[in-house]
Amino acid sequence: MAFSDMTRRMSLALGLGLLAAATATAASAETFPDRSITMIVPFAAGGSTDVVARIVAQKMSEDLGQQVIVQNVAGAGGNLGAGNVARAAPDGYTILMGTVATHALNPLILKSTPYDAEKDFSPISLLVVVPNVLVVNPELPAKNVEELVALLKADPDKYSYASSGNGTPLHLSGELFKSMAGVDMQHIPYKGAGPALNDVIGNQVPIMFDNLPSSSSHIKAGTLRALAVTTAKRAPSFPDIPTIAESGIPGYETYTWNALFAPANTPADVVARLNISANKALGDPAVAERMKEFSATIVGSTPEELGAHVKAELAKWKPVVDGAHIQME
Repeated sequence: MAFSDMTRRMSLALGLGLLAAATATAASAETFPDRSITMIVPFAAGGSTDVVARIVAQKMSEDLGQQVIVQNVAGAGGNLGAGNVARAAPDGYTILMGTVATHALNPLILKSTPYDAEKDFSPISLLVVVPNVLVVNPELPAKNVEELVALLKADPDKYSYASSGNGTPLHLSGELFKSMAGVDMQHIPYKGAGPALNDVIGNQVPIMFDNLPSSSSHIKAGTLRALAVTTAKRAPSFPDIPTIAESGIPGYETYTWNALFAPANTPADVVARLNISANKALGDPAVAERMKEFSATIVGSTPEELGAHVKAELAKWKPVVDGAHIQME
């Protein structure tokens, strides 16, 4: 067979193969989903990310006609589960419940991550944001943010603040506060929010940034004093607590967020179907009521809006991480 004939036959075969692959992709997008979907939560069961995942997964299952199964893959601060999804087949059957940790803080803080937060994922939808809150022990002589700033400036070496661990969103909330308020206080990292809260309530450490849901019962009981929430707007569940931004530090804003991602190169039609289903779940009144119970604010977005959000979060946190010299293995 002449070389030119063989080349033509190979080209024809390749063309037919590509056409078949394209047809199969289109067909799979039209029939998606035809089996169960696994939603990876990269943290242990019971936390706010896990709660959001299970609420949304249940409603998506009803809408899609297939089970959306929540699987907890904890480890490495969320990197293990996120890395698993980044390496999964890009077919929409394995998706990630991502957070500010997996898609903004870990990539900036850790020396190496098993994925690229932007390139290795197809964004689906930004689901909810959960406020953080600045709380203090009631014995601390500061009734609001202005008084706390004055206290810290008057005696910069005296005070410390607790967080759930080095490099966590709560740690970074404290570092951003220090930077924007022009104050100093020592960071005391704990292995989780629970032990940190215990020591703040016991007045071993007087100040803490925490997720609002885990502090809410202590705020209501009076064992913690809430000075401000960290979001741009007040939390609907605690409308009397001001924001840090309105308390003399304009522009301050931090929060924990949850968003759905698929592996990079997932077909656009499949991403669109998942986006519609997720946003439909968020629009359900029962889901809205559940989210309200733990102070989560429903967002819902397009894939493009989520992609822009990730980019903005990376840009926001980079100078904070660099300024605090936070680098972890």
